[in-house]
Amino acid sequence: MNALATATRVDKLETVLAAALERDGYLLLRGAVPEPWRQGLRDAFDVGSNHLWSPPRGPGWRHALVDLDPVVQRTCRLPALLAVAAQLLGGPFFLSQVEGREPLPGCGHQPLHRDGVGTNAVAAMVFLDPYGPDNGATRVVPRHLDSGEPDEALALIQSGEAGDILVFDADLLHGAGLNRSGARRRSLLVSFMPESQRGGQDATRSLRSVRMDTREMFVPRA
Repeated sequence: MNALATATRVDKLETVLAAALERDGYLLLRGAVPEPWRQGLRDAFDVGSNHLWSPPRGPGWRHALVDLDPVVQRTCRLPALLAVAAQLLGGPFFLSQVEGREPLPGCGHQPLHRDGVGTNAVAAMVFLDPYGPDNGATRVVPRHLDSGEPDEALALIQSGEAGDILVFDADLLHGAGLNRSGARRRSLLVSFMPESQRGGQDATRSLRSVRMDTREMFVPRA
């Protein structure tokens, strides 16, 4: 563990939610972001999308550099979000990265894929606008339906309102949809990693345009 890290205790997830998370590999936290924070997050996204990124980014997406914004940082530490991450990771972890992403009109479709193979990572999508099948919402294959190979017939398209947070095991099959309507679908993509992965993540900070302090360590309560 990082000797310089500040340890923050994380409460356990409610039993019913923990069971659903174990079964499906994801939870959708409705209205998790306080309403007074939401416009500030949208503003941070729009300001951050004007920054130049050091690494190349995928075409068809608007990216936003947001990791120094205080409201973004508070959002990454919402107790409900941390509780889900703690349940999935099962041990000390840290906030590795947060960035903004938005599919441009007519763009955004991703094949079903797994982000966290071999890393035991947790991903969270903080939705800043209403989202659904028309503007490129995320689709996921629940863990209990996952046959090992991508199967679009098993994918569930998420839908909801600004302030919802989708938290999932990064090994879960998932992918963004096509933004057919052109309506805005801004989101924050948050990554939590086990403390054992800290060294590798620290070594790639500049490549990932990470500017925030990542030394805080989150420790699940027994």
